[in-house]
Amino acid sequence: MTPRNGLDSLLRPENSVLVLIDHQPYQLTNVNSHEPQMVVNNAAALAKAAKAFGVPTILTSVIADRGGRIFPQITDVFPGQEVIDRTFINTWQDEKVVDAVKATGRKQLIIAGLWTEICVAMPAIQALGEGWDVTVVTDASGGTSVEAHEVAIQRMIMAGANMMTWLAVAAEWQRDWARTEHAAELSEVLVQHAAGSGIAFLWEQQLLNTPVPRDAG
Repeated sequence: MTPRNGLDSLLRPENSVLVLIDHQPYQLTNVNSHEPQMVVNNAAALAKAAKAFGVPTILTSVIADRGGRIFPQITDVFPGQEVIDRTFINTWQDEKVVDAVKATGRKQLIIAGLWTEICVAMPAIQALGEGWDVTVVTDASGGTSVEAHEVAIQRMIMAGANMMTWLAVAAEWQRDWARTEHAAELSEVLVQHAAGSGIAFLWEQQLLNTPVPRDAG
């Protein structure tokens, strides 16, 4: 397995494409690897970060008539966008999804979904075998147990996948705070979804905008 290192291995928004898989009610009811609200929060944050950086995002569900629609916290980020509904458990066997990814011209394939051991692992492993540069966002995904999630991660690592969390993905897309074109949008995502980091940012802004008392010092 070729080590993933060097500057070119880092994620770049201009070469990234995000696929969000099966963030649906049925799957969420049996997520036991994470607190379910955390998965919803992190998936929504990832979607918002992708939109902020202009990263094409493909939304896909499996048999939505029975499993439920993609969480509104995600679809509301992309109003009017088609959600590709599948019968294939393995997303990468669905030609419509694969064609949508290929149409972007991007090579860094980023995946998150429910469940990690099935609906994330299958397409990740297949895409890796076809030469894609695959990153899995582990905290915007979830498995039916801690063991299922962790074993899936190890399996995908052995196949050559890169593992990251949503905040690490967003930071890698930003890369340099001197790149101000998306900094404000990213900061808003942090405030909404990054808990302590977002609150710390608001506190910093408060302090910067608080006049120093005249009798200080």
